[in-house]
Amino acid sequence: MTFKDELGRRAAEVEEYLVTCLRGRGTPARLLESMEYSLLAGGKRLRPVLVLAWNGLLGGETDKAMPFAASLECIHTYSLIHDDLPAMDDDDLRRGRPSNHKQFDEATAILAGDGLLTEAFGLMSAASIFKGLPADRVLRAIHVVAGAAGAGGMVGGQAVDMEFTGRTGVPLEELKTMHAMKTGALITASCECGAILSGADEADIDNARRFGRNIGVAFQIVDDILDVVGDTATLGKPVGSDEAMGKSTYPALMGLEKSKSLAKDYVDEALTHLSGYFGSEQEFLWQLARYIVDRVY
Repeated sequence: MTFKDELGRRAAEVEEYLVTCLRGRGTPARLLESMEYSLLAGGKRLRPVLVLAWNGLLGGETDKAMPFAASLECIHTYSLIHDDLPAMDDDDLRRGRPSNHKQFDEATAILAGDGLLTEAFGLMSAASIFKGLPADRVLRAIHVVAGAAGAGGMVGGQAVDMEFTGRTGVPLEELKTMHAMKTGALITASCECGAILSGADEADIDNARRFGRNIGVAFQIVDDILDVVGDTATLGKPVGSDEAMGKSTYPALMGLEKSKSLAKDYVDEALTHLSGYFGSEQEFLWQLARYIVDRVY
């Protein structure tokens, strides 16, 4: 089995759970349709896969951690719905089909995002209430996710991104900080929470956190590169939109080759935090980190 096959298998396990997790909540039909339209639109399921991989690496059980892992995909999907809105990035295409607000309408898309964000916290708590994970672990992980998704993390990063749009000469360090909030925080939290839910010690949790922080930066750099050299059919979203909107990106500041080199450096640093582990989950995480940069070579 190739790495892509294994990633697809793990994503399919998450997908199977996501199909069920919004049902039976009394949600109005059109709102549920809009939420599931985006949540079940496919994708690599990177964030929940990272939760489960770190949880498994450190001795946790996939079944017990799955609701928490699914919550990260709900939060990620909500952010995509809202980022695509006309008041934000104004994108008409997401994952190869019309953005939520184009398929439905702006009000429904906003509410779908709100609904997914709120349901995420129900799923997180379900890991303890229904799956039996110790409440102290789940509570700590919820605290981590709230920080990563909120005003000091993903939401704050999007706000800074909008401030930077159309502005020239953004210093590289400010760009790194913005992306660490907007993209990196939730990826970092996914790794960290997987470790926390397993009952790992502080050294292992720190390794997970540092691994996530580094691949989060690499992921964003590669995303910026693919907006220049990728194609819409492969990526499932418009390419060239960063330049058209005057976004501050790594290729715009550093050029393509230096951006590729920087992404590789971050992945190499991430891999140092796997050096003390063994087994199939370590190998999977190793290959996943490499896969992030291999997409642009």
